[in-house]
Amino acid sequence: MAKNDIKVALIGNPNTGKTSLFNQLTGLNQKVGNYPGVTVDKKEGVSKLSSTQNAIITDLPGTYSINPTSLDESIVLKTLLKKDIKESPDVILVVADVENLKRNLLLFSQIKDLEVPTVLAINMVDQMNRKGITIDLSLLKKELNTEVVLISARKNEGINEVKSAIIRCHVAAKASPLCGINHQIDPDYFDKLKEISPNYSLYELWLMVTQNNYPDTITKSEKEKLLAFKKDVSKLKKYQHKETIYRYQEINKILKKTYIVDKTKATDLRGKLDKIFTHKIFGYFFFVLLLFLIFQSVFDWATLPMDLIDNTFASLSNFARSNLDPGVLTDLLAEGIIPGIGGVIIFIPQIAILFLFIAILEETGYMSRVVFLMDKIMRRFGMNGKSVIPLISGTACAIPAIMATRTISSWKERLITILVTPFTTCSARLPVYAILISLIIPDTKILGFINLQGLVLLSLYALGFITAIIAAYILHKTLDIKTRSFFVVEMPNYKLPSFKNVFFEVVEKTKSFVLEAGKIILALSVVLWFLASNGPSSFDNVAQNIEKDPININLSTKELQQKIASVKLEKSYIGILGKTVEPVIKPLGYDWKIGIALITSLAAREVFVGTLATIYSVASDDENTATIKEKMQSEVNTVTGEKRFNFPVGMSLMIFYAFAMQCMATLAIVKRETKTWKWPLIQLFGMGLLAYVASFITYQILS
Repeated sequence: MAKNDIKVALIGNPNTGKTSLFNQLTGLNQKVGNYPGVTVDKKEGVSKLSSTQNAIITDLPGTYSINPTSLDESIVLKTLLKKDIKESPDVILVVADVENLKRNLLLFSQIKDLEVPTVLAINMVDQMNRKGITIDLSLLKKELNTEVVLISARKNEGINEVKSAIIRCHVAAKASPLCGINHQIDPDYFDKLKEISPNYSLYELWLMVTQNNYPDTITKSEKEKLLAFKKDVSKLKKYQHKETIYRYQEINKILKKTYIVDKTKATDLRGKLDKIFTHKIFGYFFFVLLLFLIFQSVFDWATLPMDLIDNTFASLSNFARSNLDPGVLTDLLAEGIIPGIGGVIIFIPQIAILFLFIAILEETGYMSRVVFLMDKIMRRFGMNGKSVIPLISGTACAIPAIMATRTISSWKERLITILVTPFTTCSARLPVYAILISLIIPDTKILGFINLQGLVLLSLYALGFITAIIAAYILHKTLDIKTRSFFVVEMPNYKLPSFKNVFFEVVEKTKSFVLEAGKIILALSVVLWFLASNGPSSFDNVAQNIEKDPININLSTKELQQKIASVKLEKSYIGILGKTVEPVIKPLGYDWKIGIALITSLAAREVFVGTLATIYSVASDDENTATIKEKMQSEVNTVTGEKRFNFPVGMSLMIFYAFAMQCMATLAIVKRETKTWKWPLIQLFGMGLLAYVASFITYQILS
């Protein structure tokens, strides 16, 4: 960050188009991190305001007011109160929705009273004619005493005007409050409050009193004086209530002069669409149909690129074996690193397609309808309607989904949601399901258009969601926690998805999966290769003993080398580990090689495929390296002589991964959110036991 870069905080209510504006301002110059001391995502980007001026845009979590009710919203307060001076903005850019301007201006009025240079960007102005809305822009600027810009973030309209307004605000430096809170409430009280420090605005001091949040720069003496104002709690609550009423009174006066809505000119389809999407029968039917189409597409669209990637990495391994000098490094590259990377990259097409559909559903506004629709079901099982958001988010990753439970006010409902969210099928399970389905389910069409593999995948997602609901009901009846709850959800307008927003979302989520999973899988692939290529003293004599054994005298050179490689793997360190757990997992239809994959996938579920790719690469000394699918397809059960990955074993494995926790990162985040190891350990052993029993029953019945 350069010294003259302007620090801009982007803030607004949820569903105002804040993300769209952020993407238009920053383009691909974005990065994602965490706010200091918390695990909430922080998106930052660089915006070129002019030929000589850049801005660092920080996208703050969506909030309805500065008074926080969740961890996400508390980030906004800490940033605006200069809790960390490095995070303190030079200019605040407030995004408002043209159709909900009255509600959005409550947040704007609070920010304006902080006396920080502020720009108001009124978004979705392309909807004004359809909604019958007209705005007197020049009068609105005068009444609000701030820079006001009309924009359409989706259509890239007004973005240059926003950049110019940021520069003008930064140059002006000073800003005056919009409402002021002392005149209409208690002048004497607030005059005394203002006397505490000239370094802060009156509203900043008021927030320090009401929210118990203090900037780093405040002195001990000032803090003690502020604490004295907190003694009369009833007075604080009464004044906060009066403040909100006063703000809305001022906002109404301003909008009465500047904002006109003529419903006779509106041409709105929202009501008609909501009647379909939130209908008590058709709403559920449409949602299930949509999921069906998504999972059909995941398999149909991804098949060609996945096969291409699979063959490419098999060729790379073969190339490394053929063209590099024989030795440890060549073996590491051909048997460890390349198969390990291939085990991640091969699933990018399916994961990207899944994220594509989720992003489109969120962009269009349909996802909020799903939340509203499913609230009726959630309440019967001891969860709040907001629990649907983590459950749906869990299809991408359980970690941010569990963090999303922070918006649930009831501790019992939040805890239940945290405990059952890992049952929903996340993207980490997708590689396991994808490879197993392709092995045991034929690629055929039912009725000429329904892909059987896609139907099985949809069934696994449904199984996870149904299990989560049943588990929630059991927890609701067994957890003795008294609580109260309420449910409020905003229904945004329908809109065509922004290509740019969808593109950024898919790229960011897919990149996150590849980098996070890739680091684990690549590291484990190298460790596995080492453990599979080395062993105790008996390991070194394997080749010599096999060559001397009369039984092998008639074997060809190729057959002899393959037998040596197979026995070496069994005698290696990783083979010994696999043999140790084999008696426990044998009733499920698994051998010691699958046992190794189960153990390593405790780090992350998707490691399962990469582990088998590495093990089978080491087990084969054939120079013509096969694809991951071909290696698993050709694996034979030495006892029965049948394929190892037959229908009973494949179904048993999919059921196991549908229920097992198998994710240490998720356990860690559950511990952080619940502040105890009790609940994550209950998850680990409870889900593990369920997975074992369900897999055992599945294998025994199908066998």
